[in-house]
Amino acid sequence: MKKYIKISVAAIAILVGTQHISAQDGAGLFKAKCNTCHMVDKNSTGPLLKGAKQKWTDAGEGELIYEWVKNPQALIASGKSQMANAIKSFSPTDMTPQVVSNEELDAILNYVDTYTAPVAATTASPDGTATATEVVVKPDYTENLTLFYWLFTGIVVLIIAILIISNSIKTLIKSDYFKKKLEEQASKKSSTSTTVIAVLLAVGSLMSLNNSYALTFMKAGEAEKGMPWLMVENSDIYFMISVNILLLGVLIYLKRMFNDFMQMARPQKVVEKPVAEKMKKINSILTDAVAIEEEHTILMHHEYDGIRELDNNLPPWWVWGFYATIIFAVIYILNFHLLQTSDLQIKAYDKEMAKAKIDIDAYLSKMAMNVDETTATQLTDATAISSGKAIFETNCIACHKSKGEGDIGPNLTDEYWIYGPDVKNLFKTIKLGTANGMPEHASKLNPVQIQQVASFVLSLPYTAGKEPAGEKYAKKK
Repeated sequence: MKKYIKISVAAIAILVGTQHISAQDGAGLFKAKCNTCHMVDKNSTGPLLKGAKQKWTDAGEGELIYEWVKNPQALIASGKSQMANAIKSFSPTDMTPQVVSNEELDAILNYVDTYTAPVAATTASPDGTATATEVVVKPDYTENLTLFYWLFTGIVVLIIAILIISNSIKTLIKSDYFKKKLEEQASKKSSTSTTVIAVLLAVGSLMSLNNSYALTFMKAGEAEKGMPWLMVENSDIYFMISVNILLLGVLIYLKRMFNDFMQMARPQKVVEKPVAEKMKKINSILTDAVAIEEEHTILMHHEYDGIRELDNNLPPWWVWGFYATIIFAVIYILNFHLLQTSDLQIKAYDKEMAKAKIDIDAYLSKMAMNVDETTATQLTDATAISSGKAIFETNCIACHKSKGEGDIGPNLTDEYWIYGPDVKNLFKTIKLGTANGMPEHASKLNPVQIQQVASFVLSLPYTAGKEPAGEKYAKKK
């Protein structure tokens, strides 16, 4: 029974370790809770977080940073934090209280402090200048939600099966017949009890797992049309697959334990061992080895220090494998190089990419979204301007204020422009973002929405606000 104790303890350690790792996923937690207002390496709607914990510690308020994140308004009202009073004036938007544990907040801050910006791929623009672009891979939330349903169903089924077999083990152990058998094997009694307790602890720990990586529930009005109600990231899918595999392992282990207990309880049948001749025959087919008593027939003539060598044949399975590789190589060369009936990897990749581009262009054309920074035009109809206004109020007023007069970001209503006054310039700025703190919106808005909000910005009347920035351009009539 000692092996059951070791396996059970290992299962508990794995479960606790899994729970600890999920709590310490700083990147996932940052994306789920902080990414809306904060950027890892620069100021945004919220201030730069890198080095924030050290600043609070240097100010003698290292522990108050946890209160600030969980309930900033209460900390400001208490008057016991100078750091909170200093930060509240950074943005006109109040910080939203976050539901996080101290360990999760430590993981987020550790991720931010150790973050290293990836090197962006550089491509040449038509005017000869180099433009750094970042490819944003957006998960397929609809497909992920379907996988989530199946994996969640699998978890429920496995937990039910574990509970059933655990209850069967408990019932078997409590039976008088089994107790009598245990008394006959007194030396194993302690180990058996410890095993059952360890398994129950393992199942209990597994069922107590309640941390998800970054599941995002869409509130009313937040989701775009066609988006699922639950945003399941790829990391959530990987985590749920791991839980399914872990539960399956526990179930198999409990099933094996139950079978072992049943073997202990029921009378043992005397089973005759298989005839050794069968194993000898199988061994002869696989290895083509000569019997020990016949080895003198394959002795080689040379000898060294009393040691002589046997002239054994190669194992048949090895010879068959060698012949199979020769046949495979001939077929491969004919198929891929001489006859070229199949494509090599690079050619197959190029074909798939070309087909994917055709599909993307067809989709964008069908959805009327074949708009980019080179083809965008200023929209003037009331419906488009109204849609652009709604998008602006959702995504832009934190930095540019409600009338576009500017705050953290520049004034959008005057005649001064940093990146150009044309709708194409504005489309590119909104889509890709800038190095001055403007975040990209290609992952949040589709091309039509970007064109609508750009058109709305160009339709705004002048409002006095932040001082001019950039070059002056004459207003188009």
